[in-house]
Amino acid sequence: MPMRHRLVALSVAVMWGLNFIAIDASLQQFPPMFLVALRFALIAIPTILFVPRPRVRPRWLIGYGVGFGVLQFLFLYWGMAAGLPAGLASLVLQASAPFTVVLGATFLRERLSGRQVVGILVAVGGLAVVGWQRAEHATVLPFLLALAAALGWAIGNICNRQAEPDKPFHLTMWMSVVPPLPMLGVSLLVEGPARIGTSFASLASPAGIAAVAGLAYTVVIGTVVGSGIWTWLMTRHPAGVVAPFSMLVPVVGMSAAWVILGESVTIPELAGAALVVVGVLLGSLRRGVSRTLASSEAAAEEVLI
Repeated sequence: MPMRHRLVALSVAVMWGLNFIAIDASLQQFPPMFLVALRFALIAIPTILFVPRPRVRPRWLIGYGVGFGVLQFLFLYWGMAAGLPAGLASLVLQASAPFTVVLGATFLRERLSGRQVVGILVAVGGLAVVGWQRAEHATVLPFLLALAAALGWAIGNICNRQAEPDKPFHLTMWMSVVPPLPMLGVSLLVEGPARIGTSFASLASPAGIAAVAGLAYTVVIGTVVGSGIWTWLMTRHPAGVVAPFSMLVPVVGMSAAWVILGESVTIPELAGAALVVVGVLLGSLRRGVSRTLASSEAAAEEVLI
């Protein structure tokens, strides 16, 4: 990969890492379940109008939208709203990679290499360390919600893998059509119209302006620009060359959360974070890696995150 392409890949990791800061700002204003509906509605409307529908089976498109769009962001936003720091959220979501490999082996009968198994075990060990530290600080529920988000992402990856789209970016955009209505219904039932209305009533406040800016960043930079660049890179280089750059997302996310939000992490959490990154990287760098894992990393093009 040429140096300029490496720099472009690095810029995407920075975009996605900062995306967690943007999400945190939006969650200060909007209730989490409504924010999921709003985020995807802003993408779905222009998608329906201007993006050709991908030629894939509807069940895989819907499954992709439910896994990647509904389950991932429902639990991610819920966990962050419940107290999971933005930096740690960017780390825990990396569990989607080992989850995808395990689901692929279970349901698609894809073979695991020894290196992948070791990588999964190392990553799980790192997550266990982080989870233990979260439990020590009585915040284990948000951590578990983020793990559920990672599992949702993995389910979406499997559906993406089965869809086999001829134009992956079109599938990415059309996936956004699935979450808005279900999430709006859940939001109305759980969060209520009054809470949703209150979130709009104070948009002119500093917190409201920051929330709108965060939402705009998530939609435009985190999703459209970031995914567009990532897709461009994936069409020009092997997945195993491009995918490892996504491992820099939690590094950027945790660093940005420390600098901008003043979040701090314990030494054991840093050690656990390092194990997660090493484990995921170990499982994804092998030449000839399984098609499921390659699909998993390619699906990072839709990250938000």
